[in-house]
Amino acid sequence: MFGRSEIQFMKIAIGSDHAGFLMKQDILNELEAEGHQILDCGTHSSESVDYPDIAQSVAHKVLEDDILGVLICGTGIGISIAANKIPGIRAALCHDPYCAKLAREHNNANVIAIGARISGTGIAVEMIKTFINGKFQGGRHQRRVEKIDSLEKKCHEGSQTSGLYR
Repeated sequence: MFGRSEIQFMKIAIGSDHAGFLMKQDILNELEAEGHQILDCGTHSSESVDYPDIAQSVAHKVLEDDILGVLICGTGIGISIAANKIPGIRAALCHDPYCAKLAREHNNANVIAIGARISGTGIAVEMIKTFINGKFQGGRHQRRVEKIDSLEKKCHEGSQTSGLYR
């Protein structure tokens, strides 16, 4: 765990579908208690919602405010897939703090996705703290992130009219 002097206070967007609602509330409370400014992008109950809508809301805030984001659904899979469809988002599905650390350091991820049915709240909080305190290392990783950005740009500009980029 992190001591209070090691934590960087920041603005963070968070969102979950109905399966992640209770975990989101616990995480939100924990992060706010530590002094972070949390933008709650929904959902606001355990009533069924569609996770792509939540992914879009968090992604919008991440890109608009140049902040980090947290997404939670049952497994983390669907919500991370949806978020990664949005240009500029690099959402990493993590299951442990080491993955969260490398997502920031190697992949310059700006969103962490967590499965509420996969991870307990304690480990989720630890992953998020590791993620938000991580720094992109650049170096050899910069070239790879630039290639990801290039793939995204090609797809969204329609530079390919057949095959995978239709």
